Amino acid sequence: MNKVKSIVAASLVIVSGLASCDSGNTRRTPGHVYAPDMTYSRAYDAYTANPNFADSMTSRLPVEGTIARGHQLPDHLKEGDTNAYKTFTTSLRFNEEEMKEGGRLYNIYCGICHGTALDGQGPLFASGKFASMPANFKDAKYLHMSVGQMYAAIKYGKNMMGSYASQLDQKQRWLVIAHIKKTQAGSGGDAFTFGATATPATDTGAHTGDPMAVKSDTTHVAAPVAVNTAPKPHKAAGHKKPAHRRNRR
Repeated sequence: MNKVKSIVAASLVIVSGLASCDSGNTRRTPGHVYAPDMTYSRAYDAYTANPNFADSMTSRLPVEGTIARGHQLPDHLKEGDTNAYKTFTTSLRFNEEEMKEGGRLYNIYCGICHGTALDGQGPLFASGKFASMPANFKDAKYLHMSVGQMYAAIKYGKNMMGSYASQLDQKQRWLVIAHIKKTQAGSGGDAFTFGATATPATDTGAHTGDPMAVKSDTTHVAAPVAVNTAPKPHKAAGHKKPAHRRNRR
């Protein structure tokens, strides 16, 4: 009798289990849900109100200190810190194609005022639009100007010249400066040091504009491996191989 009851009870459990299985139709009522907010998550479109945040904004600002893909770390050069300007530099070195790009950028953003020949005779000044002459980079006053001072002028502007920080990113600023310095080197200025074969600047404590940049002129050469040329010691006259090694063929 007990055996029959056990069989009946087991049959009821099996039937109930099969009845609760999915019959193949789409179910919209799965029953009790432990975490309904995760099962039925609600999506919010950008720029719509969102009750999950105190400011009700769906679009969130990036985490503080986040660097966008393809962008560089901030250069930390502060406006008005003239002492930092004089020592500010970079370890970037540019090949021929990059130097051409520097010249192109200079002609677009700088040549209209400073002239394509760097002589301060740009179209805006030559046409009489400006009362004062822009900087003549071939003048003795600018031939030996530090690259940091030039970088600061591009980033923050100087006198009547506005800031070009939004038009030129960090590398592009250095490309423009490299073009200026190369031209100045041919007019009695300092030796050109931005070439691909030049030795990168040594970090002497000054901040650089590209702390994570890869130098374009860096070539890794394997260090020579020391070879032991000392003669091998001679074996003793009576030395014999062990028996287990003599018999191994």
